[in-house]
Amino acid sequence: MPAPTDALRLHLAYTPQPLKFGTSGRRGEVVHLTQLEIYTNVVAEIRYLQSLPQSEGGITAGDDFYYAHDLRPSSTQLVDNGRGGLCQAVEQALKSTGMHPINLGAIPTPALTYWALKHGKGSIMVTGSHIPFDRNGYKLNTSKGELMKRNEQPINDKVALTREELLSEPYAQSLFDSQGTIRDVAARSSFLPAIADGRIAYIQRYLDFFKGETLKGTKLLAYQHSAVGRDLLVEIFEALGAEVTPAGRSDTFVPIDTEAIDQTQLDTVQELVNKTGQQFDAITSTDGDSDRPMIIAPEGDELRFFGGDLLGMITAEFLGIDAAVVPISTNDAIDRGPLGPVTEPKTKIGSPYVIAGMERAISKGRRRVCGWEANGGFLTTSDIERNGNILTGLPTRDAFLPLLCALFAAHNRKITLPELFATLPRRFSRAALLRKFPRATSMKIIERFSPSEDVIQDVSYHPEHIVIRDAEQAPLELKDHHAERFDRIRRELQNIFSAEFGFDQVKQILYTDGVRIIFSNGDVAHFRPSGNADELRIYSVADTQDRADFIASQGVAEPNGLLRRLEQMV
Repeated sequence: MPAPTDALRLHLAYTPQPLKFGTSGRRGEVVHLTQLEIYTNVVAEIRYLQSLPQSEGGITAGDDFYYAHDLRPSSTQLVDNGRGGLCQAVEQALKSTGMHPINLGAIPTPALTYWALKHGKGSIMVTGSHIPFDRNGYKLNTSKGELMKRNEQPINDKVALTREELLSEPYAQSLFDSQGTIRDVAARSSFLPAIADGRIAYIQRYLDFFKGETLKGTKLLAYQHSAVGRDLLVEIFEALGAEVTPAGRSDTFVPIDTEAIDQTQLDTVQELVNKTGQQFDAITSTDGDSDRPMIIAPEGDELRFFGGDLLGMITAEFLGIDAAVVPISTNDAIDRGPLGPVTEPKTKIGSPYVIAGMERAISKGRRRVCGWEANGGFLTTSDIERNGNILTGLPTRDAFLPLLCALFAAHNRKITLPELFATLPRRFSRAALLRKFPRATSMKIIERFSPSEDVIQDVSYHPEHIVIRDAEQAPLELKDHHAERFDRIRRELQNIFSAEFGFDQVKQILYTDGVRIIFSNGDVAHFRPSGNADELRIYSVADTQDRADFIASQGVAEPNGLLRRLEQMV
């Protein structure tokens, strides 16, 4: 055994900051993302996958293992005093665990996943997704698909063991220097050349499924910014007949959160449209790793953004699905239209929860199963046939399928996008957020307005009594201490979400994920902390877009909006 003074941990010139799981994948601030930290986590996760049976997504040393990356500088370069260089650390970790790394390059997360699942192999996407520029991370998939929440704790246990092992290695023998950077100059700054196979297969997936149809006559503006799929926004849609004008390409990273498009971003898009001097049927885009879509269309003299939950409904109807799985934050229009009878119980927010719900639907005999999130990412777990063409299941968030389905749905019916979305039940939603909001404070807020027992998921207020239910909607016994707590919660929420802001009486509160308040007049206000960053989010649903926008804007108003008032209470 080496002497304690020889251990790597005693030579580090910084304090390591462990990565944490977010809604899906691991995320952290770039300032803390050393190659050592990425390597530690990936080694542990690969060892975990190697311990699983093949039926659960297990992998074997010597297998191919695919990786890809977004366009954040830290994904492929050392930045900020030697931080970043994530792809290099991933590649070294794959080699150290006996895997055969293959670089698919800068492609969308769903393109990487599609190629890896097609070959029954694992994959890692180096990406910070939509979160702010000063963060990054990665998302690892098993040979069967995404990691599930049940995998996270055993992975964390293995990370702790791996970290201890690596930090205890003799410093002179370690792969890493005192800054947590790979010692070998070539290995720290370069990685395998990319192959185009995954990109080509992803394009072909959509050309095959929409074979025999055309978007000829449809004019699109592709807002490219720094999305990794920005060129595919042109290539795929042009191949299917649309006329596409690229715009807004950026060399610096632009964090686009498709769940919280605000007026500033709409103004940016409007400026791009104005510069072209043309009129468009739609503006299409995606977030950073191109698994979340953004679709905007002119309506009168303004641009209208269509939220991902509504886009999911359009897509599901277009595909003729028989089971839909959505998180609790989804616009409740889904319950009021033709999708209501095929909608499964709402899940927590995050693709692992949606995928688990989709798997339950398949176990019940459903054959055309899909799911989506309020951010627009659309998932399929079963093959779907349409016009004699087959779309193979892709159980991960995808941006291109919902964009294409919406555009084909409108084009085939010879109507505009606003007219297409007007066929949905008239419920409107908006999401907004407070950035740099301490997660500890968010959790105190959630705790204050939640039941003391996790089994209670649904609280309904009636004139003379309160009814409580579990996640399966089974009634629970209401005890005196329950009634007292829920009376207090209602009073306090009513004081914040008050008549001053146009709210009616609190009718129901759902606790599937965060606190979702349903008011007597049909308004919905739902608050929860982000799973990926220090952000507190608010989701609104109402009978008019103006009302939904107002609730969301008042939620994040400074200095004394609804969320700030909640903060003041804790």
